[in-house]
Amino acid sequence: MHRDFRSKARIILIDDNYEHLMGVKELLNMEGCFDVVQTSTSVNTGVNMVKKYHPDIVLVDMNMPDKNGLQAIHEIQKLGLNTKVLALSAYDDADLIFRAMKVGARGYVLKTMASAQLICAIEEVLAGKIYLPSALSLRFFEYFQKTVKEEENNVDEELLSTLTQREEEVLDLLTQGYGYNDVSEKLFISTTTVKTHVNNIFQKLQVRDRTQAVLYAIRHGFDKKRKSNFVSI
Repeated sequence: MHRDFRSKARIILIDDNYEHLMGVKELLNMEGCFDVVQTSTSVNTGVNMVKKYHPDIVLVDMNMPDKNGLQAIHEIQKLGLNTKVLALSAYDDADLIFRAMKVGARGYVLKTMASAQLICAIEEVLAGKIYLPSALSLRFFEYFQKTVKEEENNVDEELLSTLTQREEEVLDLLTQGYGYNDVSEKLFISTTTVKTHVNNIFQKLQVRDRTQAVLYAIRHGFDKKRKSNFVSI
């Protein structure tokens, strides 16, 4: 990317490894289209610099002594500036990548990668894109899918846990194929009361009808859970 002096991208570097910090600074300044306005070996000082200078992009090391990189990214995001953050790390940890992106990082670069990749990452992030090296993309995507699925399962379990004991009994009978009248007879309650419980189940499980409620229960192992509880009792 070619910029004249007035359009140089303003950059702040935060890294406790002084030699690496100076190496990156020299590399970026040699490019001619970047202006490293400040550097810091401390997160607290670095965040204050971001607040003062409003850089276009900040490169943050994930492993810092005073605060970790995740905290740094979070604090920079809280400033409400247009500053973009690129995470630097010596670790290709999928969980760390996920958490860095989750708190606001626009890219993730390994310190061991070639200088050209770092320049490419900065240019991509400055252009409004997300940057992940191809070597990390698949690992991050697989971890992302796994994490989202686990979070969805946790939400599903939480919804089922909101049911009262009587609502669980009603839902259990519905999953076994019993109609409202049958449920009424088995639980010794009126059909009107059964319908009231069913409506409550619909609301708590966020479904529209009996079929969806039954499918939801079966899909999330409700019937197996009920049998397990019954056996343990």
